[in-house]
Amino acid sequence: MTQTAPTPPLVLTFSATDPSGGAGMQADLLTLASIGCHPLSVVTGITVQDTVGVDSVMALDADWVNEQARAVLEDMQVEVFKLGMLGSVENVAIVAEIAADYPDVPLLIDPVLASGRGDELAGDEIQDAMIELLFPQATLITPNSLEARRLAFAFDSEDEEEEATLDDCARKLLEMGCEYVLITGTHERGPEVINTLYGKNGLVRAYNWERLPGSYHGSGCTLTSAIAACMAHGLSVEEAVVEAQEFTWQTLKYGFRPGMGQNIPDRLFWAREEEDDGSEG
Repeated sequence: MTQTAPTPPLVLTFSATDPSGGAGMQADLLTLASIGCHPLSVVTGITVQDTVGVDSVMALDADWVNEQARAVLEDMQVEVFKLGMLGSVENVAIVAEIAADYPDVPLLIDPVLASGRGDELAGDEIQDAMIELLFPQATLITPNSLEARRLAFAFDSEDEEEEATLDDCARKLLEMGCEYVLITGTHERGPEVINTLYGKNGLVRAYNWERLPGSYHGSGCTLTSAIAACMAHGLSVEEAVVEAQEFTWQTLKYGFRPGMGQNIPDRLFWAREEEDDGSEG
């Protein structure tokens, strides 16, 4: 009788497709596989986009989202949920129901609100639904600094948002129910990128990274998926955040520019390094 190989950790990602392969579902699948997980996928929407920006989005019907997820969850044991762009209030609600049915599965949220070019991907209704239905269940959310300010002050005045520090934003996001908040600092000024992790007791740790030249399509998807993969392998949130940042920084360092827009992170940089080593011998 043939003996089957051990099953790698299973991570289920909910996200929209990206035909450029830079962000969204494709970024999630590449990242999860690169870190040794078997990715399971629930498509929440279909986008028309390239490395320059997003032209249009079609959200899938919530019933389709639900049936995709239920099919795999009734068949396989998932270690971590990762959420990207959900596309509609109805999809937010159905994913919240699914997550509530699996409370022991860590829930990681990349709260995608806009593309790198600034194309709107989640209006106020979707944003508010995420805050009310998903954030209270979240193990970790990973907004960039722009998203953190918008989410933290979704129900407050613009004046309060403008005067707020990122520490203030993190405190408000934690009050919404998130267990951890990792705010990434790519959009802030300075020679380094500073990513900051917060937990229930406030600041956990700030991480300083060399700022690489250029801009990248899908770096946020890559980071959150990498954290999910590391947690699926048994690391704690804090350990996973460290390892995932190192992986993501390397993907950016070896990123490439296949089109006329942003660079794409190379999630398989390590494989190409091995190819280079082999060709030299």
